[in-house]
Amino acid sequence: MTIRRRRIRELRRAAPFVLPFLLLFVIVYLVPTGYSVGQSFFAVQRSGLGLGGAETAFAGFDNYVRVFQDGDFLASLGRVAFVGVIQVPVMLGIALVLALLIDSTASKGRGFFRIAYFVPYGLPGVIAGLVWSFLYAPTLSPLTRGFASIGIDVSFVTDSALPFSIANILTWAWTGYNTILIYAALQAVPEETMEAAALDGCSGWKAALLIKVPQIRPALLLTLVFSIIGTFQLYNEPVTMKSVAPNLSSTYTPIMAALRSLSANDFNYAAAQSVVLGALICVLSVFVFRASARSVD
Repeated sequence: MTIRRRRIRELRRAAPFVLPFLLLFVIVYLVPTGYSVGQSFFAVQRSGLGLGGAETAFAGFDNYVRVFQDGDFLASLGRVAFVGVIQVPVMLGIALVLALLIDSTASKGRGFFRIAYFVPYGLPGVIAGLVWSFLYAPTLSPLTRGFASIGIDVSFVTDSALPFSIANILTWAWTGYNTILIYAALQAVPEETMEAAALDGCSGWKAALLIKVPQIRPALLLTLVFSIIGTFQLYNEPVTMKSVAPNLSSTYTPIMAALRSLSANDFNYAAAQSVVLGALICVLSVFVFRASARSVD
C-alpha cells in the first residue's frame, strides 16, 4: 500500500509538467488525426447527373478501396520508397563517419565542424530546393555546363535522374542534423571504456567500430526511424524542382497526391490517402524497432 501511495504522489508531482504536453498532443495531433479518420469513411454524393445538390454520405471503406486501386498514389509510394532505399543508408553512413571524426580525440576544430555540418539543416527546405534547382536547371546549371565543356551531356531532371537528384538534396540538407544526434550519443560513451580498449590494443577506427558504434545503437535506430518518416513525408524538394523539371508529376509523392485530391475538392478521399500514408509510416517504424530488438537478442 505504501508503494502504491508513493507512486500516486510521484504522479501528482509529475502531472503539472506532463499535462501541458499531453494537452498540446491531443489538440494538435490526436484530434486532427481522429477527424481525418472519420472523414475518410464518408464521400460526397451528387444527384441529377452531377447537376443537383451534393450531400455527404457514409461510404464505408470505399475510399480505402479506391486508394489501393489508385495507380498514381501507389506509384508515389514506390517513388519515395525508392528514394529512401537510395538515400537513407548513404546519409546515415556519412553522418556516422562525420560524428566519429568529430568525436575523435585527434580531431581539431570540433566546434567549427559541428556548426559547418549543421548549417544546411538550418536552411528552410524550400530555400535548399531553390538552390539545388538552379544547380540542376538544364539551361542555367554550372554543373551541366562544366560537363558539357568536356563533351559529356548530363541532365539532372530526366525521369531516371530525378530520384537521385532529390536524394542528393535530402542528403545535403539532413546529414548534419543526424551527425549532431549521433555525436551527442557518442558523448555518453564512458571514457573508461575507451581507455580500457586502448590498453588492450584497440584504438582508432577499430575502437570506433567495435566499441563506440554498438553503444550508440539506440541513437542510430532513432535517426533511421526519423529518416524513414521524413522520406515518406517528402514534399518541399520535388515541388520546388517542378520549376526546372516539368516532367515531374503532380503526384510524385504521396503528400503531393493527397494535396491534388484536396485541390479537386475531394476532401474525403484525401483524408483516406493521408490515413493510409500515416498507417504505413507507423507500420514501418514498428517493423524497424522490432527488427532491431530481434537482432540484439
